[in-house]
Formats: sequence, structure tokens, C-alpha cells
Amino acid sequence: MQLHEGKNMDVAIIGAGPAGLSAALYAGRAKLSTVVAEQGVSGGQAATTHWIENYPGFPEGISGPDLMQRMEQQARKFDVEFIHAAVNSVSRDSRGCFSVTSGEGEFTAGTVIVATGTVPQSLGVPGEDKLRGIGVSYCATCDGPFFREKEVLVIGGGDSAIVEALFLTRFASKVTVIHRRGELRATKVLQDDAFSNSKIEFCWHSVVSEILGDSKVEGVTLRDVRTGDTRFMEAGGVFVAIGSRPDTGFVESMVDTDERGYVITDDRMRTSTPGLFAAGDVRAKSLRQVVTAVSDGAVAAVEAEKHLFERQRFSTRDKH
Repeated sequence: MQLHEGKNMDVAIIGAGPAGLSAALYAGRAKLSTVVAEQGVSGGQAATTHWIENYPGFPEGISGPDLMQRMEQQARKFDVEFIHAAVNSVSRDSRGCFSVTSGEGEFTAGTVIVATGTVPQSLGVPGEDKLRGIGVSYCATCDGPFFREKEVLVIGGGDSAIVEALFLTRFASKVTVIHRRGELRATKVLQDDAFSNSKIEFCWHSVVSEILGDSKVEGVTLRDVRTGDTRFMEAGGVFVAIGSRPDTGFVESMVDTDERGYVITDDRMRTSTPGLFAAGDVRAKSLRQVVTAVSDGAVAAVEAEKHLFERQRFSTRDKH
């Protein structure tokens, strides 16, 4: 929808992943005027997850897109506004009111909840940018069906890489996991699933130094991290799953972050700027899962309501 230029909201939520949608639900139920700004797909990375088995209440599991769609529908029941736009900047005036500039124009808000999550890390090797979208992918759920009966590579050794590899076996004829170490970092249950899958092979102690091809991916140059030797490996696709970085560029001057750029909050989701909260994968914490993001979002919305109440109380007191 088109948000009216200059509109004043109680709560502006930036990001519509699990944390943002949970915050929207709680803020909407509290009768706070609430807007959610999302530049990508509503649901965030959870919406690109084929199957979620560890979200409470779904003993048989549920698809990521389905779960996120349900969350959004629930938030919309409470008159939450949604805009499809990137937020370019956030600023705060001397009265503690925030100005949010987005692709849909500028509006103000009494509080802001940053729930932008993370974006995939790139390899930073020759050929990656050139072949992005034509053989180089960062989302197996999004692009896996395009690689039917092809041999593909998955770069990484953590949970996300192995989840990607397992999903790709539905389509690819062979999946080779390229990992710079001699053992995986993924959880034991995922390792067991991968090692027992006949379609998955492993290439240890190796990194990709170049992705090759003109109009499509034809293969990669691999370098052995122990010897420095290089070799060519043929492939029809490359899926990069080496981790993520927090999406915080538009507020980095307003919040304290850790050494990796994640927003530092207290257990009430408060950042170093009063009235500015962070929730979900964007903040510094030990576990990044849908269930923890949902919890963060609920806490942030409740704390935003408290902040607005305190501002109003002090404003009323000052007038008297």
C-alpha cells in the first residue's frame, strides 16, 4: 500500500521477517498505529526455508512460506499497515521522535523496531557477480528447481549449507559440498542426514577461488588450503552458504554494535538510542531461529508501548 507522506505512526517496524511480524502483531493488538516496511519478500529468510520442523505447535513441520503467510495475515487483522519499500535512513529529533525515509516517502514514528535480519555473505571471488542469478545462487529454496538433473556445488559447512545441500538433492543429480575444513560445523542430526544421502559428496580442505563461465556457470577453480594446489571442478550451479551479515547500514550511526556488526541490545530489546529497538537475527545473541525471532519481536513491541506511554506521561506532566 501507499503510506501517506508525512504520516505519524506510533511504531515503525523495519523488516517483515518473523521478528517484524511478531512485533507487528503485538503492536497492533495494543491499538498502536503500526507500519511495517519490507523491501523484499514478506517473511524474510524464513519464507525461503522449505520446511521448518522445530517451530512449536507443528509436530509434522510446516513450510516456511506457509508459516510466514499465516503470521502476516494475523498481523493484518489488527490494522497493521504494510509498505513494500526499502528504508534508507532513520533519524531522531530532540523531542525523541523518529523520521523514517523510505522508497514510499518520509513518515514519523514515536518508536522504531529494527528487524531487518541478515543478508547472505558473498564469496568475493572473480566470476561471482557476473554469474549471480545465472548459476550463482544464495537460496536453494528459491532457485533449486532450476537445477534439475544438474551437478551443483554448495559452499560452506554450517547448518545453512547442509540444509541447502539436502534440499537440492530433490532436484540435482549430484550435490558436492565444498568446505575449507576437514569436518562440518553443522549440527549432528544434519550431518547424519547428509552423510547418509547418496546424492551428496564432500570436498574437504578446499575453497573456491574463481567461478567460471560466460552466460552460465560451467565450473569453479578450487584451491587446496593445505597445499595451495588448484584444480577445475565442473558444475552447473554454485550455491553460496558461508554465513550472513546483519543488515544495519541505515542505523549504524545510532546503535552500538558488536565486532561483527550485530546490534547490541539489553534483554528488553532496547538499543543505545531510546525508543529504538532491535529484534531477531539483526541483534547480537547466541541463537538465531524463527522461535527466538518471534520472541524478540513480542518483547520489542511491548517495550515500545511502554516507551510511548512514558513519553506521553512526561509530556503531560511538563505541560502542568
